[in-house]
Amino acid sequence: MKKLILALICVLLAVPTMAQKNIYNFKVKAANERMVKLKDYKGKVLLIVNTATQCGFTPQYEALQKLYDTYKAQGLVVLDFPCNQFGGQAPGSLSEIKAFCTGNYGVTFPQFDKIEVNGKNEQPLYSYLKAQQGFKGFDTNSQIGKYLDEKFSKQDPNYAKDPSIKWNFTKFLIDREGHVVDRFEPTADMKDVEAGIRAVLKLK
Repeated sequence: MKKLILALICVLLAVPTMAQKNIYNFKVKAANERMVKLKDYKGKVLLIVNTATQCGFTPQYEALQKLYDTYKAQGLVVLDFPCNQFGGQAPGSLSEIKAFCTGNYGVTFPQFDKIEVNGKNEQPLYSYLKAQQGFKGFDTNSQIGKYLDEKFSKQDPNYAKDPSIKWNFTKFLIDREGHVVDRFEPTADMKDVEAGIRAVLKLK
């Protein structure tokens, strides 16, 4: 009976998130415990990324900043969510992370407080993102993509069916109506990410 009650509670808690038609009802924490409503970004094209400062993919900050600089006038905003769940590669406070990103990559796009993207304490926004766009597969033509695929396959041969975030720098593309239209794994070529952004911005 207790298990049944717990299962029902879990379902009821999941319903509000799954029933969302877009991302605009979610709130996220920024600096100084300030809560930001994602509806403040209505009409913008968003690229939502979970990041880390000590990861092999950390240099992607440079590419993300370049995308932001190139397309912000057309309505693109990159939203950065540091996450320490993958190899403990995002240590430090938000202020330390901001200082690192600004000093090393000139980051100017919005950065939010550290979150969890998988598990019982995951940010509700990420529950929604994963429900809308599942895992897309690593690029096994790259050395790191092949390594990650082998690593996860050893842990679970069916891992690719699980929509969970697999590593740092997974990216979700959101259109101007708040719909999750694409997902890019960290091994995706940044040229493909840019092509996706241009398509949503309706640029030739």
